[in-house]
Amino acid sequence: MTIDIIGAGIGGLTTAIALEQKGINIRIFEGAEQIKPVGAGIILASNAMQVYEKLGLRKLIEENGNPISLMNITNSNLKPLSKIDLSYFEQKHNIKNIAIHRGKLQQILMERLNTKIELKHKLISIDKKANAYSLKFENGKQIQSSTILGADGLNSIVRQNILPNNSIRNANQICWRGITDFNLPIKFRNELNEAWGKSERFGFVQIAENKVYWYALKSFKKNKNEFSINNLEQYFIDYKSVIKDIIKSTKKERINTAEISDLKPTSIWHKENICLIGDSAHATTPNMGQGACQAIEDAFVLSECIDKYEITKAFTEYQKLRLPKAHKIAKASWLVGKMAHLNNPILISLRNQMLRLTPSSVNRKQNEQIFQLADI
Repeated sequence: MTIDIIGAGIGGLTTAIALEQKGINIRIFEGAEQIKPVGAGIILASNAMQVYEKLGLRKLIEENGNPISLMNITNSNLKPLSKIDLSYFEQKHNIKNIAIHRGKLQQILMERLNTKIELKHKLISIDKKANAYSLKFENGKQIQSSTILGADGLNSIVRQNILPNNSIRNANQICWRGITDFNLPIKFRNELNEAWGKSERFGFVQIAENKVYWYALKSFKKNKNEFSINNLEQYFIDYKSVIKDIIKSTKKERINTAEISDLKPTSIWHKENICLIGDSAHATTPNMGQGACQAIEDAFVLSECIDKYEITKAFTEYQKLRLPKAHKIAKASWLVGKMAHLNNPILISLRNQMLRLTPSSVNRKQNEQIFQLADI
């Protein structure tokens, strides 16, 4: 059996490595002409790092990233509203939470992969042919496939063949992401801080020595053109000086701009010999830092199921194990995004008070569920 993976993002690459290690033949197709290092960072939480430990990649990722032991939600002056101490989970799983350049992670994954990635293969259609599928690509090539994994993201072409009526939801938030050369004060170097204001927020984390990844979000009413990247410093003028300095230190041409969307949860992830993973199955808003982590979990669970069962049973078991958790995180992330962008001063005050009064034991219990891998 050969499994064809559509998409060479974090989820697709991790799945490819996991299947290779099970001795399963794969092919992997990517629409881009080359895989460029996107100017963004990623936080690999305990659940993702547990998977990379199983795949033999933990040490290499730790060497190329920066350990994070604390996550803080703060007000605009970086005064904590809520703290999540990750040292408990570090000791429990013997795993560190790592902040790393997304491009560096992709490079690590590609170098571990034995199968050549077929670039410039943008999928345009899937046609059922007897007991196989015909895949057509934008470059004119056509191949026959027996089993397909869709790892092609939020706007998945593979998903259109399973769920033509799926729905993408726009959160009406614009997001800027950047990486800058910046010497963070020592107290911030091993923690993620996300400052919540009025209809906007700003997060930052060190990903390597003197390298900071940051993201900023702002709510819009009609379209993202209400806000300009040229006014970014002005939008966060009332925030703590370190935040303003981070923005000022970043070259405008190195800042990525995007609208925040997710996939309305759907109960169907597979059909016959086609299955979805990562954002193509359960794209989530980035408010809990679990988008890529959930795709990495998919890779682990799906590869274990394929190794254990025949393919249609494997897809059924994979969905049974992964769908409830992925949907729970997607729904919670959507709510967190709305709560973070409140505009009414009274509601903001109530929100902040609620965050301050939430016991650390509650935060730990919530993260315990997020970081626990499925028992297969």
